Amino acid sequence: MSRLTTRACYVAAALIVIAAGLLARRPEVGLPWAAAKYGGSLLWGAMVFFIVAALAVRWPLGRAALVAVIASAAVEFSQLIHVEPLDAFRRSALGALLLGRTFSWWDVACYWIGIAAAALLTALLRALSAASLQTRL
Repeated sequence: MSRLTTRACYVAAALIVIAAGLLARRPEVGLPWAAAKYGGSLLWGAMVFFIVAALAVRWPLGRAALVAVIASAAVEFSQLIHVEPLDAFRRSALGALLLGRTFSWWDVACYWIGIAAAALLTALLRALSAASLQTRL
């Protein structure tokens, strides 16, 4: 698969995960609070992985996952920093979705699980694609 096609797949995956995360947080869906909260955090972590992977298509999956882990932790730890312009942004809907509002170790754990799941799913799909290609040859 070409780098352009691979990048497009990662972008598509990120967009699908964003849509799922927004949907999971909608009260009309009727998910229990914990499923909406932590499911959204799992999906946010997966989104970070897919964005990193799309930006760095040549990287091995492990490196993309590590950068996603560091980036997600940095965003969560940034919630411990309180300056008015940043807090004002966090109070907006976009700021809450991108940066969150309050620090939680549970969120960090969910991000990392989401990143691991996305990386493992990507590795599985790559392996299945390679196996399929081998059987056609």
